[in-house]
Amino acid sequence: MWQSWTNAILGIWLISAAFLGLDPAVGIWNDLIAGAVVVISSLTILKVREWQGWLAMVFGAWMIIAAFIPALTAGIGYVYNDLISGLIITIAGFASMGRRNEEGFA
Repeated sequence: MWQSWTNAILGIWLISAAFLGLDPAVGIWNDLIAGAVVVISSLTILKVREWQGWLAMVFGAWMIIAAFIPALTAGIGYVYNDLISGLIITIAGFASMGRRNEEGFA
């Protein structure tokens, strides 16, 4: 359960971070789209479906990769934001899949 709420909060953070004015135009769209997908998938994880955990892991990994794409970065703060958010989203997505397997839902 904590995995879903953690990813929802981080998704909301990514959406709001896009409006802080620290990102280049492409970075804004990256944060908006990734944040929206993470929020939607994390809130549906509560219904215990395995694909949401995979989706969170994919978008978390994307955020880690996006931190190193020069066209998407505007400064060291943006890099750390994407790295930390992506890492936590990936871990929580992976952990939510393990929770379902333990409970016999997989």
